[in-house]
Amino acid sequence: MFDLTAAIYHDADKAREHLEAIHWPQGPFCPHCGNANPERITKLAGKSTRPGVYKCNECRLPFSVTVGTVFERSKIGLHKWVLASHLYASSKKGMSAHQLHRMLGVTYKTAWFMAHRIREAMKEDVKSAGPLGGEGKTVEADETYIGKRETPRKPSPQRKGRPYIKTGGNQKRTVVGLVERGGKVRMFHLNDATASTVRDVLVRNVDRASTLYTDSSRLYTVTGEEYASHKTTNHSAGEYVRYEDGVSIHSNTIENVFSVFKRGMVGVYQHCGEAHLHRYLAEFDFRYNRRTALKVSDAERAEDLLRMARDKRLTYRRIGEVGHA
Repeated sequence: MFDLTAAIYHDADKAREHLEAIHWPQGPFCPHCGNANPERITKLAGKSTRPGVYKCNECRLPFSVTVGTVFERSKIGLHKWVLASHLYASSKKGMSAHQLHRMLGVTYKTAWFMAHRIREAMKEDVKSAGPLGGEGKTVEADETYIGKRETPRKPSPQRKGRPYIKTGGNQKRTVVGLVERGGKVRMFHLNDATASTVRDVLVRNVDRASTLYTDSSRLYTVTGEEYASHKTTNHSAGEYVRYEDGVSIHSNTIENVFSVFKRGMVGVYQHCGEAHLHRYLAEFDFRYNRRTALKVSDAERAEDLLRMARDKRLTYRRIGEVGHA
């Protein structure tokens, strides 16, 4: 249960100890050289040294638990980072930077900075996670359109330069979503939804032994043949679900994911630069993949977020600069 009076949300030292317990369950290790030998790591305790700083006797570099995380070099108190992480992990439709700056007592610019770094921490490594679905499993796929393109879509060569008369999806941002029934979701921002771009997303993220459910869009017609089975529903005819041998065929699960995403984007965030859309998608993916239906509590979700903050940086500085405590 979330207790706003807990010390980790008000005391920077307690927040640091909380972070150390999550990242260093077996004791501190050096993020510079990987040394984990406790006899070769010294905790610095001088009067001029900040709490929580260690020195590696192998590479001779100082470090703290924040080095190599999205919290590195931040002047913001760790207790505010921990509280902000919990708020984002437990808010189903997200939390605006304006709301965050009011709750934490920081400037809007600082809250915006924190929010994007928290979203960066939420981003999952698709390669290590492996594909969705598999033998005997079902994956639903669909696309949706949201907001307005900042760079309008150019007419295809077949239109011979004629502009689109209807704006609709042609001038909106394209998002393709994949969800494994009873499992995880992945959403992607594409420049254009074509049979080729959608196929690329599918084959990179969905095991071909899966059963694929979509609507009757021609985007999936050919690619669906590459999977164990491909079933569709005809939305234009009012068919949103049907049953075959007791199995329900629909793409309502991914539609529900899109519903929560759009409610958050329209009702909470209201505006999102197209360059940042992929991070908002990662945020909604993160929460759905650790939803209450999977028996994940808010506290566990927040701990996962803090754990995933390692080995991720979002900085305006040049890549390759050495991090310090």
